[in-house]
Order: sequence, then structure tokens, then C-alpha cells
Amino acid sequence: MTSTEATPTLRVLQLTDPHLMAADDGALLGVNTRDSLDAVIAEVLKTHGQPDLVLVTGDLAQDGSEEAYRVLGERLGAFDCGSAWIAGNHDQVASLKTVAAGYGADRRHVMQGGWQFILLDSSVPGKVHGELSESELGFLEDMLEQHPDVPAFVSLHHHPVDIDTDWMTDIGLRNRDEFWQLIDRFPQVKIVLWGHIHQTFEQQRNDVHLLATPSTCIQFTSGSRKFSVDDLAPGYRWFELQASGDFTTEVCRARSFEFELDQNSTGY
Repeated sequence: MTSTEATPTLRVLQLTDPHLMAADDGALLGVNTRDSLDAVIAEVLKTHGQPDLVLVTGDLAQDGSEEAYRVLGERLGAFDCGSAWIAGNHDQVASLKTVAAGYGADRRHVMQGGWQFILLDSSVPGKVHGELSESELGFLEDMLEQHPDVPAFVSLHHHPVDIDTDWMTDIGLRNRDEFWQLIDRFPQVKIVLWGHIHQTFEQQRNDVHLLATPSTCIQFTSGSRKFSVDDLAPGYRWFELQASGDFTTEVCRARSFEFELDQNSTGY
């Protein structure tokens, strides 16, 4: 009698929008962003344990400083696995790439656990909105064409669909039609994941799951017309992926983290 071993589950952690700063007391709307990231990492280890891969999906640094990126790299040392970082609108891409390379976190394409992860840079220098350049779209197309039979997980910073938070309508991905025309050609794409919106989002478009995740620091109020922050705890998203293309995902929050949020701010 022969037995077959079950395919191992690939455990993937998404952290997004930590907005770290060079100063160790750096705070965003009253929340120390290093402390909130520490609380989220502690919650990951307590609730889920070690991941196999960490994706950090933009706005890593509020001030774009190399020191902030080094702090991120040090904090991710809590995990016994590699990571991949992508830029958001607050990041300084050159500084991010320099530090990420030192941690092996500058990977744009990862093949692991029977999945392919494609990480896109949607940042536009000096702008809040996002756009995928011709080279980024070409990179996405090339990777999908090269691996037609491998479930694909695409990640970027900016939201490629409308959400119910009106003030963010103009600061999402501007050339989303081109993006979706490309995605629609490749049925192996299972997940499109992003950050930027500082809130949970889950939707389905054809057979593609569209997902976004709370920030590891402050949260934006879902459904708000004008800029508004919510006193929800910082959080993260956890995935368990099967090589078949099946997966489960959940959002968890560091509810024990105590903070005093400045809810009177009109921006960040």
C-alpha cells in the first residue's frame, strides 16, 4: 500500500502601510508607528505563528528615510522567512530599494509553494495616486505568460477598483482599465492584493479575489465622504495557500495595543 503526503500549506503574511519614521518616537496622528508595528508582529506570532513569506505592500516609510526602512528590516527579523517590499506613495523608491536589497526583500517575482507572486510598483514620484508604467505592465504580462499553469498572486499598493470611501476615489490606480484588461487574459490569477486604503476590503471580480488590509498603524473610516480616521486597532492579513489554487484568508487586529488617536485631523 502506498500513501501520498498532503501538499504543504504556504503561509503568507501581508503587512501594509506601516508609515515608519527615522525618529523612534515618530507618530502618525498620535500613533507611534514603530510601537504599532511591534504590536502587530507580536499578534501574528501569537495567533498564527511563523509565516513562510511576508509581503509588505507600500507606504513603508512616512518620511522616506533609509533609517525607517532599516527599522522595518530589523523588525521583520522576528520571522524565520524572506520578505518582499513594494513602494507606496509616501516612499522614496531609491532609498527603499537600497535597504530592501540588503535584506533580500527587493524581489519582484517569487515562486514558492506552487504559487507565483508578482509585485508591482504603482507609485508615481511626488503624487498620491498610482499608475502602472508600461514597463510594469510588461513585467506583469511576461511573468503571467511564462507560468500559465501556476496560480498567480498579484500585489501592488494602490487600489485598482472603486471603494466606498469617497475621498480616496482620485488617489487609486489611474490606469486600472489597462491593468484589468491584462489580468482578464490570464485565468491563473487568483488574487489581487493591495494596501493604501487602511481598511479591510474583500470583493470578487470574475474568478479573481480582490483584497485589501488594515494598516499596521492608523485606520481610515470605511464609507466616509471626507478624510476620517477610525479608532480600530492596527492589523494584518494572513493567507494559507494550496498549490491547487485554493486558499483561505483572514484579517486580524492587535486589539490589546493601546493608543490615543487624533481624530480631528483633516489629513496625514
